[in-house]
Amino acid sequence: MRWCVSIGALLVAGLMAGGDVAGIAAPAPRDEAGHVAADKGAAPQVDVELILAVDVSYSMDMDELAVQREGYAQAIVSKEFLQALKAGPTGKIAITYFEWAASSDQKIIIPWRVIDGPESAGAVSDEILKTPIRRASRTSISGAIYFAMPLFEENQYKGLRRVIDISGDGPNNNGEPIVPARDEALSKGIVINGLPIMVKEPSYSTMDIDNLDWYYEDCVIGGPGSFVVPIKDREKFKEAIRTKLLQEVADKTPAPRVVPVAEKEPRVSCTIGEQIWKERWGK
Repeated sequence: MRWCVSIGALLVAGLMAGGDVAGIAAPAPRDEAGHVAADKGAAPQVDVELILAVDVSYSMDMDELAVQREGYAQAIVSKEFLQALKAGPTGKIAITYFEWAASSDQKIIIPWRVIDGPESAGAVSDEILKTPIRRASRTSISGAIYFAMPLFEENQYKGLRRVIDISGDGPNNNGEPIVPARDEALSKGIVINGLPIMVKEPSYSTMDIDNLDWYYEDCVIGGPGSFVVPIKDREKFKEAIRTKLLQEVADKTPAPRVVPVAEKEPRVSCTIGEQIWKERWGK
């Protein structure tokens, strides 16, 4: 079941109302802080293995890229985020952050790190901010998903959930079609959430489309509790990022703004980006 989430509704969606995760059959041993204690010799357990996949295509201007970076860096050290982290079963998450553009262009900015409190959160935040901003051509959401999936197998952590968090300002127009990539991730039990960036009017030169949030809802996201947080106001960019990360850490299904998307024909063609590219450049 998938939802499109308003920022205001999500921030008051009861993020702190307990930290139990469905599916834990029996009470697990807990440490002095009340968090689940890991078994000796087992893979380190975390509440969620979270991949932040961030669009750096040329349709994103330098100001947007800077605000996006700052939004993630500030969200990770925010009071709300750290409270949500502490409320989880283990009080820890594993996180990695990569930037993407074309199907062959993905760059890991933050390798897998554990965030378990203010100190580790601050280290990740600083690392995000100090990396030079870059831009690249084309938009391959499918490429980002295919790049992200093996990262879960390559880390040393065992998460109660696995989530790919994708932000972008346009539809897939390069690489494999988006739907097969999404469906492969869902078949592996991975949840995909989305942050469609819609702060500019659609432009012929930048491959923008109307209703990018619908495209993300119907073609990109999926899995239990998956959601979209659209950004339609530049001034709320950072707030939207914080909202999304809070939801992913707390694992609370938000109150829906619209009827959940069922298995039906998408409202926006899932190949609209490829169609526009072909019409304009004949490739």
